[in-house]
Order: sequence, then structure tokens, then C-alpha cells
Amino acid sequence: MANNLSLSLARLAEELGAQLIGDPKIEISGLATLQDAGPGELAFLANAQYRKYLAESRASAVLLTERDAEGFAGNALVVADPYLTYARLSHRFDRKPKALPGIHPTAVVAESAKVDPSASIGAGVVIEDGAIIGAGVTLSPQCYVGARSSIGAGGWLAPRVTLYHDVHIGERVVIQSGAVLGSEGFGFANHGGQWQKIAQIGGVRIGDDVEIGANTTIDRGALADTLIGNGVKLDNQIQIAHNVQIGDHTAMAACVGISGSTKIGRHCMIAGGVGMVGHIEVCDNVFVSGMTMVTRSITEPGAYSSGTAMQPAGEWKKSAARIRQLDGMAKRLQQLEKQLEQVTQQASDSSNA
Repeated sequence: MANNLSLSLARLAEELGAQLIGDPKIEISGLATLQDAGPGELAFLANAQYRKYLAESRASAVLLTERDAEGFAGNALVVADPYLTYARLSHRFDRKPKALPGIHPTAVVAESAKVDPSASIGAGVVIEDGAIIGAGVTLSPQCYVGARSSIGAGGWLAPRVTLYHDVHIGERVVIQSGAVLGSEGFGFANHGGQWQKIAQIGGVRIGDDVEIGANTTIDRGALADTLIGNGVKLDNQIQIAHNVQIGDHTAMAACVGISGSTKIGRHCMIAGGVGMVGHIEVCDNVFVSGMTMVTRSITEPGAYSSGTAMQPAGEWKKSAARIRQLDGMAKRLQQLEKQLEQVTQQASDSSNA
């Protein structure tokens, strides 16, 4: 869709299946927040804490729930889920440049590689022997596709994405700049205090409809492949170690670190900064809150946390001092319990005498 797209509110209501309140002829040419929106822009209210901005918003129209629309004097599109509707509508106004099919003259493509005619191969791209580039794929400038790797139809790689050899990408996968897939896993054997490198001879397999953030790394498997399921969403600067398996539709926020051979189920949500040790399993439908350190397998769905929440520095110092005293306090408590047990036993013996 063109960058200067403009749609009437009536047209949008029809496309979205929304209830229209107000002037159907209002033209919408962009999206914005309630605070920043101006004439010609559509805003949305999806979080109650932003309701205070609704009355004073200069947006030409607002996406609202039926409840929030009550008493609202402006133009509105009433939907069940404003945030989901906004997410879908955002693609109508996306300003991302559209790539044209063809191979840039500066690209280097091996003779044995197969590139679909509808693919767009940007400046400085390198495609090695035996690689396969599917229909409608976009390789932005300076991407590297290693030997025998493949990218399914509709894939979009931002500039400077690196795929090592034997990395297989499903369809409609989005990979942001600086991401590295198929790098060698951290595998070494110790002999006499020195480290012997272990060859990482597996690959990486990515499912369909996956998104991988900027500077995220996914290591190749030591023997079997590292596996990322369909619909997985990975934020920026995530580390996925060798032989990790991530189930369908799991999402991870930035700076998560997953150690080798860990298996994560489907529909999980892993918040920012979470760390997981290796060789554990996390079942389906698990939420792990930010900065949690997962040190053992999780076998029951639900929410999990570790660490302490933020508090004023003075209070935190007092809490930290108490934590250091816990071991000694526990030992004294055990001694007191033993003494109490002895006293209770003596009293019982005396009463029975």
C-alpha cells in the first residue's frame, strides 16, 4: 500500500467489521498514540491507564471498546480488541520500502545456488553453493547465506543478517539486522586443564512465520539441529545455544539467554533478561517474569519468578543484610526447635510419672 494512503472512516469500519460512531467521511491517513495524534490520524485505547488522554486527544478517530465508547463525543471505531485491531491495521500504513525482484550487480551468487526469479537480492549479498532462495524472498544489502542453507517463500532479511551453512528457514520469516543463525555452539572438552574444541556438525531449523530480532544469535547444533517452531517471536539480543528447542508460538523479550539442550514448550512467554540453565525442559503455557533465573525444569503451566523486586536503596541494603544472616538464623532456629522438643518431652514424661 502506498505511503500516502488515505481511507475514509466508513471504509475502515467495513474492512475491520467495526461499529462506526461519528462522521463516516473522515479521512484517515496515519496512526498515532492518543497523546500525539492529530487531524487525519487514528489512535487507539487499549490500556486503562491511558484513558485519561481520551477526552483531549486530537485524533480524527479512535479505536475503542464498547465500554470506553460510552460518553465519548468524538469519532470512533468500536471493536472487541483495539490493540489487536491496531496491530492488523498497522500494516496498511507501513512505510517500509518495497523491494523489487532481481539480483543487484554487486551481489555474489554461487552457480549452484537456486534463486527464485521473484526474489530480491540486494547490494553486496553473498549466496554460497547449494543455497536455495524461495519465491518473494528479500535479502537486504550485505546479507550472507551459507552453503546449503535455504529460505522459504516470503522471507524478509534486513541488512547484514548472517546465515551460516545448513541453516533452513521456513516461510514468511522476518530476521532483523545483525542476527546470526548457525554460529558454532559453545562446545569444549577439558583435558589436563586445556580446552579441546568440539566440532558443531548440526544445523539450525526455523519454522514458518517466525520473527527474529536484531543481533539475536541462534547457535547450530552439536549433533542434531537447533529447532525453532512455527510462529516463534524472538526480540533483540537473545542468545539461543546449541540444540535448544523452542515450541510453536512461544515469545521471548530482549536479552534472554538459553543454555544448550534446553527444551521450551509451546505458547510460553519469556520476559526480558531471563536466563535458563542447560538440559532442562519447560512445559507448554509457562510465563517467566523478567530477570528470572530458571535452574530446573518446569513441569506445570503457570507464572514463575525469581529474584527481588526494586525498592529504595536503603531498604534494599537492609534486606540484603538480612539475607546474609538467614543461614545463621536457620541454624539457631533448628537448635531452638530441638531444645523445645526436649522440654516438651520432659514435661510429658513428668506428667505421666
